[in-house]
Amino acid sequence: MNLIILYKNDFITENIVRLTGRRAAHILLVHKAEIGKSLAVGLLNSNMGKGTITNISKNSLEMNVVLSEKSPVSLPLTLIIALPRPKTFKKAIHAAVSMGVKKIYVIESWKVDKSYWQSPVLNKDKLEQQIILALEQGKDTILPEIIFKRKFKPFVEDEIPGIIKDSCPILAHPTASQNCPYNLKKEITLAIGPEGGFTEYEINLLMKQGFNTVSIGERVLRVEFAIPAIITRLI
Repeated sequence: MNLIILYKNDFITENIVRLTGRRAAHILLVHKAEIGKSLAVGLLNSNMGKGTITNISKNSLEMNVVLSEKSPVSLPLTLIIALPRPKTFKKAIHAAVSMGVKKIYVIESWKVDKSYWQSPVLNKDKLEQQIILALEQGKDTILPEIIFKRKFKPFVEDEIPGIIKDSCPILAHPTASQNCPYNLKKEITLAIGPEGGFTEYEINLLMKQGFNTVSIGERVLRVEFAIPAIITRLI
């Protein structure tokens, strides 16, 4: 836990927070909490700063917090991914959010198993847990927007034009002939399909809207590895 995420209801006075549960246990056991020790903290969707431990009890602790720092600047990138298998989805979201992606579209694709859409990992509370873990990892406080879209063709034809406007639309595909560019220094919309890639029909539909297909090599990566590998090249 590189950053302790705080919530408004943690505050018992203007500057004092009381933490219990997972966060308190982590601070006590991992950070070896002691009176006077300072840790990186951040208020969800607000500023970051330092929290100094002022009181420790068996199952809770209190901190005096000063939140004077801005959260890191988000990546100039919108991510579109085909829904992967549930365990992979959690890792993919963690990778994207911890890197600073703030808008993620999760879409249907022909190769997406329909049962994935019924997975508990898509539950709002379960998803927020994964997002918080990723924010803690990346030392960020700003929640991303994650949007689910089931119908591929209507999404691509009706919504993609507005999403990619004023950005560079990139479609990652294992067999693309063009190599993935580096350091674009502009707004990017990145689309990543299932592990075997989008179907030819889906690729053509995306390309009609302006996407350029690119590859990062001969090897086919799992989605959770493809996301950071491609983003670090593009940004």
